This record gives sequence, structure tokens and C-alpha cells, in this order.
Amino acid sequence: MTEDMKPVHENDPMPFFCGPENMCFNECCKDLNQALTPYDILRLKRNLGLSSQDFLRTYTSRHSGPRSGLPVVGFKPNPATAHACPFVTEGGCFVYPDRPASCRMYPLARAIARSRETGEIQEYFALIAEDHCKGFGKNNGLTVRQWLDSQRVDLHNQYNDTLLELISLKNRMMPGKLPGYLSDQFYLALYDLDTFRTQIFEQDLLAQYGVPPSVFELIRTSDEALLELGLQWVRNQLFGLEMKLEA
Repeated sequence: MTEDMKPVHENDPMPFFCGPENMCFNECCKDLNQALTPYDILRLKRNLGLSSQDFLRTYTSRHSGPRSGLPVVGFKPNPATAHACPFVTEGGCFVYPDRPASCRMYPLARAIARSRETGEIQEYFALIAEDHCKGFGKNNGLTVRQWLDSQRVDLHNQYNDTLLELISLKNRMMPGKLPGYLSDQFYLALYDLDTFRTQIFEQDLLAQYGVPPSVFELIRTSDEALLELGLQWVRNQLFGLEMKLEA
């Protein structure tokens, strides 16, 4: 935890408010170096009515983690806009209902630990105090937990926690850089969901797994179900772990 981070409990008051009344409104949407999670991309591409391939091509760039070789996806850098988010306007974010998890969480940082005995996840939070943000010190009448609930971030965290566990498993079982073809499979199944779906139904990508018809019907229309299947498929491809295929 860095010096500009103050630990807080979920029952503590949340001394923060963000809105057009703040003189810094939209400043946190500039000078971005923002990674996007698979669930972020699922929500954004659907909000914009784009295929995952078109969204990724238009708005994002991909690089590999220097040690892991895992794909990292973020917004394309754009010096012409001071590296601003492509979805910010003077009036605020025009994809606000489907904004990424990091936007929903700000100015909170979140860390998790899973109990070995119970499997339950324990959350830890800290306030990120940055000079450019003038939203601090304003009483909004909410606790940290109530503020988080108002941001509707729980579903993002659920998918993102599963992704973090997959990455942690990779680092334990396959330390070092991931081979390029496995990195491509990781990217396909988690980020480029519509292409993944096409390969499932048009190229029989899952032919060897005995997928029940009910699962096929579900992933035909549900991006969330397809992402959950993709997370399992990547675990199988990387570690040989059995897929649990239930609708």
C-alpha cells in the first residue's frame, strides 16, 4: 500500500462525492493508462452495439505482460486528446451504466484474500488520495459499503476475482512467459467473445468436450455464460483441468 492510500473499513463513512459540481470533473478520465478486464469489454461492446472484434480493433491495444506473457488489453493511447478515455464528454461518461470496474471503484482500491479453510473471500479497501481529485471531504451520508453498492460493482468484482484466480493459478503452475499460441487462446476466449462464439458454433471448437445441448443454447445468446465457459476452457487449455459443463 502506497503513501497516498488510506485503509478504510466497509462500515466507515465514505467522505467522497463526484459530480459536475466538482471543479475537477472529468479530470480523472484523462491521462489514462487503463487496463480493461474481459467483463469490462463485454459490457462496453454491448453498450455500443459492437461485436467484440470491432470494439477491440477500434478502441483498444493489446500487449503482453513482460513476465507472464498474458495478454493485457487497454484503451488505445491518444496524445491528441491528452490520452483521455474515448467515452468521456464535457457532460461526463456516455457509457456510464456500463463503465469499467476501475471507474466504478475510484477512489477506492480493493484487495482480496481467500480463506483456505472456508473458501470465502475477504475484501480490503483503501482510499486513493490524489491531488487532482477535489471530491474528498464531502459528506454523502453513505458508508463505504453503501457507496460501493450504489456503484453496482459487485458483478464486475465477481468476474474479475475469477480472472485473478486464473492468473494466480497460471503463475503457480506455469511460471514464466506464456507461449504465444496459449496467449492467443486466452485472448480469444476471454476478450474476443464473439469470435470465440463463432468458432464454437461454426468450427466445432468444443467438439471434444461433450458439451450438453442446454449449454450450447445458453452460450448462443448469453455473453455472461460464454465468458464463464471461456474461463473454464482457458483453465483446461493451460492446466488440463476438467470443465464443468452445466447450464
